[in-house]
Amino acid sequence: MTVRNALAAVFGAVVCTGVLSAGCAAPPRDPAEPRPPGGSAAGPLSPRPAPPRLSARPLPGLGAGMRARVPAGSRQALVVTGSTEDSNEAEAVLYERLPVQGWRPVAGPWPAHNGLRGWTDDHEEGDQRTPVGVFGLSDAGGLLPDPGSRLPYDEDPLFHVTGSGALGEPLAGSFDYVIAIDYNRVPGTSPLDLTRPLGEEKGGGVWVHVDHEGPTSACVSLSEEHMRTLLGSLDPAKEPVIVMGPQETLAG
Repeated sequence: MTVRNALAAVFGAVVCTGVLSAGCAAPPRDPAEPRPPGGSAAGPLSPRPAPPRLSARPLPGLGAGMRARVPAGSRQALVVTGSTEDSNEAEAVLYERLPVQGWRPVAGPWPAHNGLRGWTDDHEEGDQRTPVGVFGLSDAGGLLPDPGSRLPYDEDPLFHVTGSGALGEPLAGSFDYVIAIDYNRVPGTSPLDLTRPLGEEKGGGVWVHVDHEGPTSACVSLSEEHMRTLLGSLDPAKEPVIVMGPQETLAG
């Protein structure tokens, strides 16, 4: 072995020994070198906890059974709540469903009237009770010109009404504005359409209309101002519905 080769062998042994004793350790950090924000000399940054996820708010006051009856595509709901099964006074709130937050009130609460004898889940013609449930709101109309309704609006002199209500109050003007409730009717037709898919004995012509300061035969009534607001708010693209009944039934 030449002197050159001998020196090379010794140098290689020294280098290999240094590598084996050091292993994979990183070279020492220069004390003057800045550390990464939030880091430490011992290891990498700890992951930040994820922000809490917001749960979509359901329609207030409704139990699981009634919520399940609201169509998945509906993004507007007029919730009309009576205090008891026999009450003919109620409260109405318009809700809209937002993509993340869920259902939020956008109008109301408004005072309302319903059937003289309260509510029923088995409505029949002439029982003077308002049907309980979830129904579409697809068509509007009235004696007066369209106030800016997004729903199809039928202005017709046949919406004229006379006579007195259950408390002797005049009914004139009650049908100035109406919204048909899709109970025992064909959606997509005028509120005046008399077709009754469930039969005449199950009643029909159940509307949201202008309040006459007294109970109704089966309809829901709101003040003229609130009817105008509702007509301007309901959007057929949001598949609006009405959810109505006594508080205990809606929450069940």
